[in-house]
Amino acid sequence: MADSPQPTVLVHRDGGAATVTLNRPPLNILDIPTIDRLGEVIAELAADPGLQVIFLRGAGDRAFSAGVAIQDHTPDKVVPMLDSLHGTIRRLRDLDAVTVAAVQGHCLGGGMELAMSCDLVIATDDARFAQPEIEVGCYPPVASALLPSRIGAGLTLDLALTGRSLTCEDAERLGLVTRRVPRGGLDEAVERFRTEIASKSVPVTRLAKKAVRAGRDLPFSEALAETERIYRDELLPLEDLTEGVAAFLEKRRPLWRHR
Repeated sequence: MADSPQPTVLVHRDGGAATVTLNRPPLNILDIPTIDRLGEVIAELAADPGLQVIFLRGAGDRAFSAGVAIQDHTPDKVVPMLDSLHGTIRRLRDLDAVTVAAVQGHCLGGGMELAMSCDLVIATDDARFAQPEIEVGCYPPVASALLPSRIGAGLTLDLALTGRSLTCEDAERLGLVTRRVPRGGLDEAVERFRTEIASKSVPVTRLAKKAVRAGRDLPFSEALAETERIYRDELLPLEDLTEGVAAFLEKRRPLWRHR
C-alpha cells in the first residue's frame, strides 16, 4: 500500500499562536494547489478571534520558498496562478492576528512576496531575498505594488530589473527584515517572539496592529483620526485596559482576560 501524500501546507496550533508551514521541501515551490490550500488555511485562521500571532515558514533548512512553479507561468495557467497567489496575499494582509514570516535560506519570487506581505520578518543570516522573475520574462506584481513605499521606487525597480539578491544584512538595513538572527537560530527566535507576544492581551495586540495598519495605509491626518477612533471606541471598553493600568499601579503582573 502506497504512503499517503504529505499535505503541502501544515498547520500547528499552540494557544493563541499558529504556525503555517509550506511543506514542499527542499525549496517549497509554490504550485497552484499549494497556493490554493494556503489561501484556505489563512481564511480558516482569520475566523478565529482568539488567534494572536501566525508564523509562516518553509519546511527544511534550505528555503522559505524559492517561489512559484515555473510550470504555472505558461499562458494557460498564469491567470489562475496570479488569481490564487494575489487572493492569498490579500487574505494574509487582511488578517487581524499579527503575522510573522520566519525565513531561512532562499526567499525568492512569490516566496519573497509572501514574506514581505507579513507584518514582521524574522530571518537567519543565510537568508537571501530576490525577485528573479525578470529571468523568465516577467515581473513581480505584488513586489511592484508593495515595495516602493517601503524601499523606494528606484531600488524596487533595480531588484525587479536585475533579479539580484539581497543578503539578510541588506534586507535588515532596508527595513525588510525585522529581526536578524544567527544561522541555525530560527526556532529559538520564533519561540522567543511567541513567548513575548503571548504575555500580552490578545485583543490589545490585534488593535495595535489595526492602528499601525491605518498608519501604513492612510495619510497622517486621516491615520491619526483613525488610530484615535480605535483607541476611544475599541480599546477603552476592554477589561484588559483596566486590568493593565491597575496592575501597573499595584506593582503586579496583569491577569489578562482577553476581553
